[in-house]
Amino acid sequence: MASSITPSIHSSIRPSRLPSLYLLPSRISPNHVLLQARSRLATKSTRLAFSPLPEIPNSPVALEFSRKPLRIAGWSPTIRQRGSIELPVVKAAAADSEGHVEPAKNFGERFPALLTGFFFFMWYFLNVIFNILNKKVYNYFPYPYFVSVIHLLVGVAYCLVCWAVGLPKRAPIDRDLLLLLTPVAICHALGHVMSNVSFAAVAVSFTHTIKALEPFFNAAASQFVLGHQIPLSLWLSLAPVVIGVSLASLTELSFNWIGFISAMISNVAFTYRSIYSKKAMTGMDSTNVYAYISIIALLFCIPPAVLIEGPQLIQYGFRGAIAKVGLFKFITDLFWIGMFYHLYNQVATNTLERVAPLTHAVGNVLKRVFVIGFSIVVFGNRISTQTGIGTAIAIAGVAIYSLIKANMEEQKRFIEQ
Repeated sequence: MASSITPSIHSSIRPSRLPSLYLLPSRISPNHVLLQARSRLATKSTRLAFSPLPEIPNSPVALEFSRKPLRIAGWSPTIRQRGSIELPVVKAAAADSEGHVEPAKNFGERFPALLTGFFFFMWYFLNVIFNILNKKVYNYFPYPYFVSVIHLLVGVAYCLVCWAVGLPKRAPIDRDLLLLLTPVAICHALGHVMSNVSFAAVAVSFTHTIKALEPFFNAAASQFVLGHQIPLSLWLSLAPVVIGVSLASLTELSFNWIGFISAMISNVAFTYRSIYSKKAMTGMDSTNVYAYISIIALLFCIPPAVLIEGPQLIQYGFRGAIAKVGLFKFITDLFWIGMFYHLYNQVATNTLERVAPLTHAVGNVLKRVFVIGFSIVVFGNRISTQTGIGTAIAIAGVAIYSLIKANMEEQKRFIEQ
């Protein structure tokens, strides 16, 4: 019987899958399979193992993770040690064939027409507000020399504050540049003061009608002072300007010689300012140049204001203005007309840099139309039919002149290129 049992054990037990046994009959003869079974009974706590997984001890063991990010196919590194997930970012900027990513365009680059229109609107708006507020001040404080000083003083203070914060950074000035800018500043001061004298003496609309003659003085100075040949077509376009201003002046209800002559002197002064500005062209940016011109012009405007209006200001001017509107309104009005004067000139310069000469010429004519129209509506100035026709003819002549001159400049630039 023992012999019959032994073959069955041999046939059913394989070395790799031998179970653990606690008792074996002593009658079974030893062989290599039973010896392997007995060797596994060395310890008393031997138990059946049904899983090949290693046993996990009861004591906690600190687990260490690799600092290398886990990568998933098709993604950038997504799962990091902190457990954060980074999804691939879709960039709005376009990339070229070499992989260079173009920076995103700002609002001005995407909508240049809207930004240019905004500059034109602010130019007109600030100019109209300045002219209206300036005239209202003259209605209760008719001292144009002192008001001209306030205009420049507020602008200079604004420039000094901008220099102090570094927007823009102040450009150094030497003796040679000072000598070049001084004639420009003198003409700027004279033209500015005479314009204010005219604004205080007559209606704003009439002053701007007289100032429509400025292109005529520019052409005359270019021809007879600088020696530039002015085409006949340009001279012919100025004929409606002269005729229109003459018609408007004959029947202007607010006409007086002080206002008329002051506006004419302003035209001459601004014409020579343009001539000297061309000679004073330097590498300095326009913002710093305008700041230095304002400072020098302020120094030239103070003496006439003190000599001509000083005694009257002390006795009557300040007291009368404060009695009419109060101290606070009087000071704030002077401050705001200075700010609007400086800001509209600055915005006009920014607008000129953004557009072609032809567009700027049309915009300048439309600005004068806006100022004349708003001044008539706000102040209720009565104008005769002949004055209205003469003003329209003068503005039309300025428009024709500006268009012809702008086309000539563009053709000259095209030839030079």
